[in-house]
Amino acid sequence: MQRNVPCSAARAVVGFAAAAALSFASLANAQSGTQSPAPTAQPLSPTMSQAAPPVDPTFSAYSLAQACKQKNDNVAHGQCVGAIRGIIHGYQYGVLFLGQRASLPANETQRVSLCLRNTPVSSIVDEFVADAGQVNEDSLKHTPAEVAVLGSVHLHHNCN
Repeated sequence: MQRNVPCSAARAVVGFAAAAALSFASLANAQSGTQSPAPTAQPLSPTMSQAAPPVDPTFSAYSLAQACKQKNDNVAHGQCVGAIRGIIHGYQYGVLFLGQRASLPANETQRVSLCLRNTPVSSIVDEFVADAGQVNEDSLKHTPAEVAVLGSVHLHHNCN
């Protein structure tokens, strides 16, 4: 089913999710002692606004799905759970922020919200892995992990 989300609202929420995921990755790198280059802000030209941002191959839907499949590897599984929790929390904070700061049509915030009350993270991981298994590997390698996770969660846990 296709959702009608205003483009500006959808872009803002996805932007918040991406920023939260980037913050989460930066925090994880800082805690592990690794360094990653600081992202550089680039202004969007009118033609670039429609193009998808480049995908970090180390955090694509494919790499996250591979980590999430390794349930017997505590490190990989911990990274999977942490990434999924970070993506979801960032998205939920983005929706909350958007709802408080923007004038949206009635029930618009609920339409883009996630209903995850009493939902264990393990079931979200299992749903994401199952959904990713239905997509070819090349597409997963070119899809940001945030987009794939949020798509899977919205498929199974939207509030409508």
